[in-house]
Amino acid sequence: METAEAEHDVILELRDITKVYSGIVAVKKANLKLRRGAVNVLVGENGAGKSTLMRIIAGVEQPTLGEIWMDGRKIELGSPADAVRHGIGIVFQELNLFGNLSVAENIFATREITRGLMGIDHKAQVARANEFLNRLEAGISADTLAEDLPIGQQQLVEIARAVSLNTKILIMDEPTSALSAAEVDVLFRVIRELKAQGVAIVYISHRLEELMTIGDYITVLKDGQITGHAKVKDVDTRWIVRSMIGSDAKDFAKSVDHQMGEEIFRVEDMVLPRAHGGMAVDHVSLSVRKGEILGIYGLMGAGRSELFECIMGRHAHARGRVFIEGREVKARDTTRRIRHGLALIPEDRQREGLVQSMSIADNLSMASLGRFVKWGFHISTALERSAIGAAIKSLSIKARNPDLEVTSMSGGNQQKVVIGKALMTGPKVLLMDEPSRGIDVGAKADVFRTMRWLAGEGLAVLFSTSDLEEVMALSDRIAVMSNGRLVTVLDRADATEDKVIAASAEGHKTKRISA
Repeated sequence: METAEAEHDVILELRDITKVYSGIVAVKKANLKLRRGAVNVLVGENGAGKSTLMRIIAGVEQPTLGEIWMDGRKIELGSPADAVRHGIGIVFQELNLFGNLSVAENIFATREITRGLMGIDHKAQVARANEFLNRLEAGISADTLAEDLPIGQQQLVEIARAVSLNTKILIMDEPTSALSAAEVDVLFRVIRELKAQGVAIVYISHRLEELMTIGDYITVLKDGQITGHAKVKDVDTRWIVRSMIGSDAKDFAKSVDHQMGEEIFRVEDMVLPRAHGGMAVDHVSLSVRKGEILGIYGLMGAGRSELFECIMGRHAHARGRVFIEGREVKARDTTRRIRHGLALIPEDRQREGLVQSMSIADNLSMASLGRFVKWGFHISTALERSAIGAAIKSLSIKARNPDLEVTSMSGGNQQKVVIGKALMTGPKVLLMDEPSRGIDVGAKADVFRTMRWLAGEGLAVLFSTSDLEEVMALSDRIAVMSNGRLVTVLDRADATEDKVIAASAEGHKTKRISA
């Protein structure tokens, strides 16, 4: 769909860019053209390769293979300083401010305004910084310490710093993630001004309505490869979703090999307000039966992880009711909800599921030590080691020595340890957030077999995923979320690829506004 695009000439071109980390291909033969005076949107699920590609353009990473061309000649971007010299700036998703420095000092870090031998001209820096901040209508004084600002204003400081570089290419990685609606409107106005000045904007976001509003060209990444490129005005959200998840129709028929019992879990009217307005979880109600696998499908930002966190009691300001076996769980803290029979396999296995410095055995038993206490205070090592051995055997965890650090294992076996840790608490309901993320095909198959086995044993399993094939293959029912709302719940027998895609795009329907 790349025709008649002469109105915006190409300023930067990536040719067959490949990036490999320790044998893992993060980006494969990517060809991307960035156009001057236009918003070049990049979209894809977590792990699709968007941030890797942008880090290459920003000089933070170097490609394993491929070439970068700018204004018709080949260039090398060996460092962020190289990128800045070529007029490339980036606003990272993770904030990179020095908290103990003022806003002005952050904006001019490494390129301070000086007065010869007199050193840094702090007064001039504050005055210049205030000009950029006023342009963004940030409501911030440049002499304020960065750590004293709320997260949304810190994001505006990052944007002000990038704008101050007089860049030819400005990369924005999820720039609105911490901004209020009013701040987003100001950001879009600044983007339009930069476009009018001929700046090429690279815009990464999971909010499809934003992309349709502000974008001129859209490039879609999936599994490190570019799967679609078009003018935004020529496509709709259905095209974007299909390009992100793959459009090949497959036979997802699932053999049901276990019986389901009565309802064991129910959540009613769960609500989680966002800090800057709107709802991360918007009045969600659903139920699961004993022995049932309920797949919760949605694109990034749908609210799947936040729903699980609310169920586990991680958000004190969340509202809603949770029932297990027909009885309401009044306890609002995570520890007591685990005791009532809830367990969570978090999406971020490394940070939230495991303690990296501990052994395989200690990671398995750390959440269930109360089971092994004798005489009120003494932990029975024999009971603990027996339970650890049983978990390793039942989950087919490849651990020759359970006393080795958990980091010595493959990603797939680490995920099994996280599952084992949850199961050792004796749950009735297991929440699994993106259970196959970051593990290889063989390990995925093992995890999926484990999920079916657990359901066959009578456990209620809720799992979230942005993988269409996964949710179609594993689920007894499919719940589709979009923008924090539960759009529909489909019986597996009635679910089709088209129905799921249509529902996941429903919450992103928006009228395109001229940028």
